[in-house]
Amino acid sequence: MALVTVTAWGLNFIAIHVGLEVLPPILLCAARFALTALPWVFFLPRPKAPFKLIAGYGIFTFAIQFGLLFGGMYLGLPAGLSSLVIQVQVFFSMGLAALFFRDVPGIWKVFGALISFTGIGIVASHVDGNTTFISLLLTLLSALSWAIGNIFSKKIAAQSPLALVAWGSLVATPVMLALSYIFEGPDLIVASLQNVSTDTILAVLYIVYVSSFVGYGIWGFMLNSYPTAVVTPFTLLVPVVGLVSTAFFLGEELSSWKLLACLFIIAGLVFNLLEKQIRALSSKQPKAV
Repeated sequence: MALVTVTAWGLNFIAIHVGLEVLPPILLCAARFALTALPWVFFLPRPKAPFKLIAGYGIFTFAIQFGLLFGGMYLGLPAGLSSLVIQVQVFFSMGLAALFFRDVPGIWKVFGALISFTGIGIVASHVDGNTTFISLLLTLLSALSWAIGNIFSKKIAAQSPLALVAWGSLVATPVMLALSYIFEGPDLIVASLQNVSTDTILAVLYIVYVSSFVGYGIWGFMLNSYPTAVVTPFTLLVPVVGLVSTAFFLGEELSSWKLLACLFIIAGLVFNLLEKQIRALSSKQPKAV
């Protein structure tokens, strides 16, 4: 399930790139959430949780996270690098889970996180003139919003993760529509919709049905079933899929430093996944001769 999720999310950055070629970022978000919510909220019962938690989940996991992410990509952060930078959410998620749920990660998970963070540092050190500081900052804030959304998801513990995705998207839809009207304006909205192509429609459908329903449906199930510190490290594989797929489909350069960053990220993931085995090996005492 984790590998299906990270593959869906890694390829999603290609769909976002294609969508942003025609639609402005906030309008693309609004279209995504509207199609994710409707008509499904009429068939999927609202999760049995206070509405304020559902609203918090929709605002942070969807509206803020993707508004910032799409904005960062729109302003110049390449799709492959975006898939890598947003993985900072793993560290935010671990810290917030420890704060709110006392879900404290072990020393080897922390060590693995630091190894992976080295990979993020490699990306930051190679930001060039084509990537503005604001686009990088927006993506980092998007990662923080994702981590906060994970806390809401764990508190809700929805029996049907798909229902939570649909109802969370319903909350996000009017917010993004209002923001699109205010900041992007009716003229840009109308002009963009008039230029929608088949590729744009396919990209939006992928974002809605594969990334949202498949990806977040499985993600919500895993967060409910396993500790946050066990689940979130899997997302460190998203940039590996993202960088390779964007190099293949979009022609983005897969340079040596990007491969090195991926290597650090995967190494950190190994430490997280094999924490028990590593701890067992490190605790073994040498046999007496």
